[in-house]
Amino acid sequence: MTVPFSLSARASQTHDQPISYFMQQAVENPNLISLAAGLVDPGSLPAAEVRAVMDEMLSDPVTAQAALQYGTTHGYAPLREKILARAMALDAIKARDVALDADDVIVTTGSQQLLYMICELLLDPGDIVITEAPSYFVYHGTLTSLGVRTLQVPMDEQGMDTGLLEELLMRLEKAGDLQRVKLIYTIDYFQNPTGLTLSMPRRQHLMDLVRRFSKKQRIFVLEDAAYRELRFNGLDVPSLKSLDEDNAHVILAMTFSKPMAPGLKTGYGLLPSELVAPLLRFKGNHDFGSSNLAQHLLDRLLANGAYERHVEHLREVYREKRDTILDALAEEFAGAEGIKWTEPEGGMYVWLTNAVETGPDSPFMKAALREGVLYVPGQFCYVNGENGALPKNEARLCYGVASLEQLPEAVRRLGRAARASGAGRGTRGESQPAGKSPHVVGAML
Repeated sequence: MTVPFSLSARASQTHDQPISYFMQQAVENPNLISLAAGLVDPGSLPAAEVRAVMDEMLSDPVTAQAALQYGTTHGYAPLREKILARAMALDAIKARDVALDADDVIVTTGSQQLLYMICELLLDPGDIVITEAPSYFVYHGTLTSLGVRTLQVPMDEQGMDTGLLEELLMRLEKAGDLQRVKLIYTIDYFQNPTGLTLSMPRRQHLMDLVRRFSKKQRIFVLEDAAYRELRFNGLDVPSLKSLDEDNAHVILAMTFSKPMAPGLKTGYGLLPSELVAPLLRFKGNHDFGSSNLAQHLLDRLLANGAYERHVEHLREVYREKRDTILDALAEEFAGAEGIKWTEPEGGMYVWLTNAVETGPDSPFMKAALREGVLYVPGQFCYVNGENGALPKNEARLCYGVASLEQLPEAVRRLGRAARASGAGRGTRGESQPAGKSPHVVGAML
């Protein structure tokens, strides 16, 4: 007889990510076009550049041994210096302007490890994290597994509505819960899932709010800027980190996965100095340091200009794919009623608002699978509200992995699914540019 065992409380709070099923469907059905998983464009992966640098690095016994040996928990020092320099160059500032140096940079095993470790470091069960609505569902899973209370603030065309955030913080203060608010999480460039960007006035207001409401307990902002370098339209806006002049409130999380190659599995964070040592203790428990080989490789790609050239190439790749899917949506849903979408200025995502339910068991999803196209149901991007129902008529479309030839066909399949499920009849639907989002969601506070 097998002796029973029990899992930890955290294990019981950790559930399968919703995207796992959809990724499995994409793998098992070769005729299915996936607009679901947020994978990068496969044809753009920099195989030649990586091979050239790898050959150069491994052909010299000295550099080969350095790259193939254990590294440090903190990260390869020359790479951390280059990361800091590049982050500052994006904002056209000096590190001293925001009280940063290379010791405040930590290299991680993808940005997801950083997101998780920050939660481990700062949050206890029952603490409060505030996110956008909708937001990145993988991060929601992390918060759930840690027993954290997640509250969401609606978005509009300027990103998170910081006016509503202010109202939420005031209500929490009045209820005596302000000291439990530890973290505000925002994907502030070309957000996953909506493609929207936090405006400059909202950035300034957000920073004002975290300073104002950091009373008995400091509130940190976790700025997930994974897509920042993939801008192909519009004017850039400064990072929240650049507005954190005393390096006290903003944790900037970025990654090499989206602008270079996810197989390198390397992310990084720029942190308030007080968080560095305790976070490194957590990281030591995780892995004693991320892949040293990948860090040496990335250091060389940054040094020889290959990284910058690849980012420039990716901007053109994703601009063309964005234009292709938007043109296909406009053609397919001309004359449709209640179907709208965002027009991102960068990144990999379009947010579709449908006239019918889009959930995993909806007629629309079933029809889409029959037609051979896959999307992420928008309801996965919300947490269960403390009042109000979750929106169930939205969908995330990712144009990262599908080819230019596949994107119009994927949209045609969505159109057939919409008609089969009763959507898309009536007057002309209108696309929504980045300044005119169709989804002001108000039920999550």
